[in-house]
Amino acid sequence: MHRIFTTSVASVYPHYLTKVEKKGRHKAELDRVIEWLTGFDEQALQRHLDAGTTFADFFADAEINPNVALVTGVVCGIRVEDIEDPLMQKIRYLDKLVDELAKGKAMEKVLRG
Repeated sequence: MHRIFTTSVASVYPHYLTKVEKKGRHKAELDRVIEWLTGFDEQALQRHLDAGTTFADFFADAEINPNVALVTGVVCGIRVEDIEDPLMQKIRYLDKLVDELAKGKAMEKVLRG
């Protein structure tokens, strides 16, 4: 089991937020991306952050967007669409979406609209 699976989402969320804010994006945009991927609205996301939910439990509770297969590309040198472990793939989908948001991609494109 990879250690990221047992890491709390709350411990990584501030890093995501810092990454996007450095590039002029906002918390609301980050939360919108997370909601698109997981189905968690702002209150549900905050409950997970407050509870210290692990990535494994976070994604176990999530309703993954049916268009997630449209998220393609490389994260950490690995193509997200080629990752075999379903949980790791979901985590990397999130990483990819955060990267795209931080790089200034239009929200419609990030959300595969």
